[in-house]
Amino acid sequence: MQKYLTLKEVRSRLGDRSRSSIHGDIAAGRLPKPLKLGSQVYWPEEELEAHFQKLAEAQQASHDTAVPSGHSE
Repeated sequence: MQKYLTLKEVRSRLGDRSRSSIHGDIAAGRLPKPLKLGSQVYWPEEELEAHFQKLAEAQQASHDTAVPSGHSE
């Protein structure tokens, strides 16, 4: 069964980021858009975890291709 995370739970998973930071991340595409039900927003946990995994893989790939400091090309 799919679990949905509240804004409070997402903030907690992201190190207690502020609401405005979370909304800025959504606007910038750094977080997926939540589902809105009434005045509440929810993220499907699986979708959020998949998004975090993609970010981690992209960060690792850019780290792997970076030139080590102190070395020139």
